[in-house]
Amino acid sequence: MVSTKAPEDAYTAQPFVPEGARGLPALRRAAAECRGCPLHRNATQTVFGAGNAHARVMLVGEQPGDQEDRQGKPFVGPAGRLLDRALHEAGIDPAEAYVTNAVKHFKFTQAEPRKRRIHKAPTLREMTACGPWLAAELAVVEPELIVILGATAGKALLGSSFRVGEVRGALLEREIHGRPERLVATVHPSSVLRAQDEDRKAAYEGLVADLKVAARALS
Repeated sequence: MVSTKAPEDAYTAQPFVPEGARGLPALRRAAAECRGCPLHRNATQTVFGAGNAHARVMLVGEQPGDQEDRQGKPFVGPAGRLLDRALHEAGIDPAEAYVTNAVKHFKFTQAEPRKRRIHKAPTLREMTACGPWLAAELAVVEPELIVILGATAGKALLGSSFRVGEVRGALLEREIHGRPERLVATVHPSSVLRAQDEDRKAAYEGLVADLKVAARALS
């Protein structure tokens, strides 16, 4: 029987990932029971990836937000709506993509029980613990291209030295979880929403420009 509590010195989702799972539904069901790190304790539910199981492009973000945690689906909040618009402008059909997050549970702070839940960035330890789920998704979907959305996703896939500003908009080739992958990095759409009014247009245009690199790589 799988233990439901991860030792604090050994956070990992690996024991919860079913061996030989050939489809996303089986992975999604298993992920709902993941106790590989403490983040499950306060989150409403696991938020697994969603979209085309045979997608040519996989978009990887940081973690679920408040709305994603409540609805159980990735990128359904304001950042997700902005991402869909940017994908359309770049020439990528969101319906043909697969979207997921490096971390599958919402991490937040909350001053009082009825106060708004404030996003808190996951640690490298938490990202690493959740890595087996992302590896399993990649093995099933087998995308032609991975789009990295923000620093956390980049660190989860490429290591702690990753910096978005150093590689954004460039087509990269790396080995990820034992598979050769092509990747394009860009900012997380939530960073566009956080930009000052006078800077938001340029931030959005930068996101679209990076996504156009991804679209060209798929053409």
